[in-house]
Amino acid sequence: MFTLIYIIFATAALAARLFLNEPDTGFDPFIPGGGGLTPLNEIFSLADFDASARSYMSLRNYSYYRNGAAGEWSYRNNLEAFGRIRLRPRSLVDITHVEESLPTSILGYNFSAPFFIAPAGRAGYGNPDAEKGLLRAGEAANVLYIPSFGATLPLEDIVAFKSPGNEYTTFQQLYIDNNDTNVQSSLRRIENAGQKAIILTIDSPGDGARSRAERYGVGSADTGLTLLTWERFSKILNMTSLPIVLKGITTVEDARMAVSSGASAIYLSNHGGRQLDFSPSGFEVALEIHKQAPEIFDQIDVWADGGVRYGTDVLKLLALGVKAVGLARPFMYANCYGEDGVARAIDLLRTELINDSANLGLGDIKSINSSYLSLEYMNYNGWYTR
Repeated sequence: MFTLIYIIFATAALAARLFLNEPDTGFDPFIPGGGGLTPLNEIFSLADFDASARSYMSLRNYSYYRNGAAGEWSYRNNLEAFGRIRLRPRSLVDITHVEESLPTSILGYNFSAPFFIAPAGRAGYGNPDAEKGLLRAGEAANVLYIPSFGATLPLEDIVAFKSPGNEYTTFQQLYIDNNDTNVQSSLRRIENAGQKAIILTIDSPGDGARSRAERYGVGSADTGLTLLTWERFSKILNMTSLPIVLKGITTVEDARMAVSSGASAIYLSNHGGRQLDFSPSGFEVALEIHKQAPEIFDQIDVWADGGVRYGTDVLKLLALGVKAVGLARPFMYANCYGEDGVARAIDLLRTELINDSANLGLGDIKSINSSYLSLEYMNYNGWYTR
């Protein structure tokens, strides 16, 4: 009887819990009236960029970036999942050289940090220069940028923003349709543009039920049903010499299949909660793999995104064995300021990652493992909400 009463009250408490898109850190007074952007020197976290962009962008354009599928449970869950597991900081550790351990190899290419600018469409909704700021800031910081297949600008225009003589490496997201001739053409175009890898998005075989987006006329461009099977993936592998990363893995079963099917890496993601509501966050999928098949992290490089806003979020994913961590919406909001805004976002996250590592007692970020997490304690009742 007591257990039943507890469950009823716990359920009621969760139902009444207020969701906060970003935490209250005293930022609101710094949002200017009249639809302006908060000065960059008043931006102190990635969450600030969201609030500033919401004030600046038209409701229609902001809704395109912000929307999630159906009731947007997965969108909220992506943000909240990190708060269910605590960190286990170590003391009296020499952390003075942790910054030197940030550079990371992704698919054999060297970058300055273990996080990247994930693919997101229509950068022109936030800035008339569209994807220019994302590429130029990524290049300046040597942080990986993956242009979206649904970018505002053509792929050729985006890569043309690279500085002459600079060997900055970028990968390319790819959506496919049911026509193999079109797929082959897209692959050749990506190869000819000099992109070094293909991020094949597999988590959107159908359209997402995006109520918020549809209300403002900015729904998904993909309204058909796409043939996405392991057999077709095998066929696509033979159409290109570029490595292919499977983006949209959400179960340990599919992670195993990706390893055996020849993927160059796997990318844990639920499409920012925009396709299937109640799909798990990348962090939750990483937890599932860590629990049921930890050997996968040794067999293949694992990337993840979804709700990442803080250095501690990055550390929690890395602790499970994730190699590279993606962020999309925060950089799209930062791109409202152009290159300077994206550069500010990169610097804020990099600085957080360094200091959070130090405060975690981590002298080398590459040595992090699950012993830095309290995996036996998962707080589902009244967890920290941001």
